[in-house]
Amino acid sequence: METRTDAEPVGTAGGTGAEPPVTGAEQAGPAAGAVPGERRRPPVSLSPSRASDFMQCPLLYRFRVIDRLPEKPSPAATRGTLVHAVLERLFDAPAAERTAPRATGLLPGEWERLLSERPELAELFSGEEGEGTPGERLDRWLGEAERLVERWFTLEDPTRLEPAERELFVEAELESGLRLRGIIDRVDVAPTGEVRIVDYKTGKAPRPQYAEGALFQMTFYALVVWRLKGVLPRRLQLVYLGSGEVRTYDPVMADLERVERKLLALWEAIQEATRTGDWRPKPSKLCGWCDHQAVCPEFGGTPPPYPLQVHLPGSREPEQGRMSPS
Repeated sequence: METRTDAEPVGTAGGTGAEPPVTGAEQAGPAAGAVPGERRRPPVSLSPSRASDFMQCPLLYRFRVIDRLPEKPSPAATRGTLVHAVLERLFDAPAAERTAPRATGLLPGEWERLLSERPELAELFSGEEGEGTPGERLDRWLGEAERLVERWFTLEDPTRLEPAERELFVEAELESGLRLRGIIDRVDVAPTGEVRIVDYKTGKAPRPQYAEGALFQMTFYALVVWRLKGVLPRRLQLVYLGSGEVRTYDPVMADLERVERKLLALWEAIQEATRTGDWRPKPSKLCGWCDHQAVCPEFGGTPPPYPLQVHLPGSREPEQGRMSPS
């Protein structure tokens, strides 16, 4: 289970889901730093979250994918990971036993499992910030996760669902050579063969003017499924546990063609930035959530030396890494 960032504005485009287990420069994901001495490689694939990073701020994409700078875990992102794990695990039980008490009863065990995989998560509640003792803060945090899980039962009935896939890793290669990857929370297939793609969000549903990011993510998944299976998903469904809303969209082929063109244009821009080392910051309100202000020119910082060779326009030989321009 990858770290969820449903409630984190940075790099989520309205709450994009988890990152897949990819190779190359994206391998460790934004929460894990690069291994000292490890050779950095250019990006070789694109996921919804990393596409959203580049659209939000090219320099943020560089920090996460090229430099692989570490980021601190947050309570909101970790809660998203925990809730997703519980909703996935619940379907291991027979249909009649998929109740709210059983689901909430999975929370302590799933939290312990997360801690065993990522011991640093214990530090979320061990500092001096927040009210009460560390134990009290942890209890409140688990209580918030419990309410999100309980709210899901007011939106969907798991006793009537038999997912075809859960936490499905998908990957497809376009004619251009671009590889698209992602992890789909749930895939439902009707007896008639119609496919529904479902994504859980532990945050609140965005206002209409900010809903494009989540729809982009879901259409991305629909494109990959169509490329893999030759099936146009009948419905894209977003389940917002934070506000108790379900939003659906029924895509048509024109939607998939449009997002494919957008992805190809993004990938061309990413490749150009990779070659030249020119990763420009894009200031916005989301900068306040960014972990990388100390190395961002917009905040008076200096990015680390660029770890890839630079190919300047008109030059014959690649130059050694340089700083991105401010």
